[in-house]
Amino acid sequence: MAARVRVTRKGIVKASVTRPSTIVAVSNLDLLRQGLPIVLFCVYPSTPGGGCGFHEVAAAFEAKLPSLLDHFFSLAGRIVADPRSGLPELHCDNQGAELVVGEVDVALGSLDYGDLDASLLRIGVPVQYGADVVLSLQLVSFACGGFAVAWGSHHLAVDGCALSMIANAWSELARSGTIAAAPNLDRSVFRPRAPPTYSSSVGKLFMPLERERLVNALTASTSKVGRTYYVEEQDLAMLRAQAAQAGGRATLLEAVCAYMWKVFAAVVGSSDEKCRMGWWVDGRRRRRLTTTAPAAMRNYVGNVITYGVAEASMEGIRRLPLPGVASMVHESIKSAVNDEHFQELVDWVEEHKGAARYVETATVGMGSPVLSVSSLASFRLDTDFGFGRATLVTWLDEMEVEKEEEKEMDWGRLSSGFVKIVARPGGSCWFFGMSIWPSLAAAFDSDEQHIFKPLTAEYLGLVAGAKNSRASRL
Repeated sequence: MAARVRVTRKGIVKASVTRPSTIVAVSNLDLLRQGLPIVLFCVYPSTPGGGCGFHEVAAAFEAKLPSLLDHFFSLAGRIVADPRSGLPELHCDNQGAELVVGEVDVALGSLDYGDLDASLLRIGVPVQYGADVVLSLQLVSFACGGFAVAWGSHHLAVDGCALSMIANAWSELARSGTIAAAPNLDRSVFRPRAPPTYSSSVGKLFMPLERERLVNALTASTSKVGRTYYVEEQDLAMLRAQAAQAGGRATLLEAVCAYMWKVFAAVVGSSDEKCRMGWWVDGRRRRRLTTTAPAAMRNYVGNVITYGVAEASMEGIRRLPLPGVASMVHESIKSAVNDEHFQELVDWVEEHKGAARYVETATVGMGSPVLSVSSLASFRLDTDFGFGRATLVTWLDEMEVEKEEEKEMDWGRLSSGFVKIVARPGGSCWFFGMSIWPSLAAAFDSDEQHIFKPLTAEYLGLVAGAKNSRASRL
């Protein structure tokens, strides 16, 4: 059995500025994913020549974290259920963020980066944290001298973009002593209409998360394999160029998704007439609120995520050239991020909140096969808080974070494929963490173009003498 993380110190860090206690009512978009943990995980290799030690890293967080909480005061609060409605809310009374310091007797280079999520969970990373804690910041040292920083929170308080924003602000604050862009913690921008109004298509996006509507646990656990790939910068550029032929235009994400969709359709083959792709899309950069300046929306700390899904025939996807599939991806994402759609989501939740927990219908696994994508690749992460840039960033969500109190919610019984994408700090490649069917993993592994390459410790420069060392790339 692999060594497990040993917690050496655990405490509470409070904001340095005292504020009046406030209760922040979460938005309806926050309620869609309430109770689900989320962790941004950053890996830092040992400093060449044995420079700064791990104790200096821990000291930096202990010294400067109170200043970060001054700006993001909700992170020092607690998630509490309203005694009358039963709905969760944020009590911002400076009870403090959790700071955990631990160590594990394994080297970063010994982890299985081909299935990184499973490898991390085997050694107990991240350390479990309470359902009421808004921020659990965890620092873990490895036997090789490297370390990891895990930013743990809950989807009720943040989405992936907001959690990345917090990590960016930390790096800026730690290096310069200031934060240029003030966070927007005002959830009132997402108000329901009176009466709530939404189309039938919005209601079809979600279904109650109920045990009897899900596949059995054995089917879910044995039908998927974990994979971690990287796609190099030149391959991303090549796919984008191919997807933009015949006068078309495509973003990197649209091009990559179009490529994955074609591989996916080839794998499904004659097993089904259709297949689907889905996307969790951040609405910050596309949304235009009449009550909020675009800059304030970009710095919004909360959930601004929606899910879009598109279904197409197997033969249509297989025969359509890459630019045509990329155009389908573009239109599907575009249709999910307009103002009216977000308003309808807010209105739909207003009529359904408190009744049950809901999940995106397509992800349950019924109907045609679906591969869902969540991407932070366009969001540039600043991971250098004074000890060099992280060599790897990923995030863990509800299906991967080891939390006893969440198991009864059955999130692990969702039977569809999942892909999460994040850019490597400083560029050079994208990382893809996948929970997919063995046949699809085999297709990515054996693809003639060799676009998706299994992630290794050697590629990350975490093995002594590796040619592709961190020092040569930064």
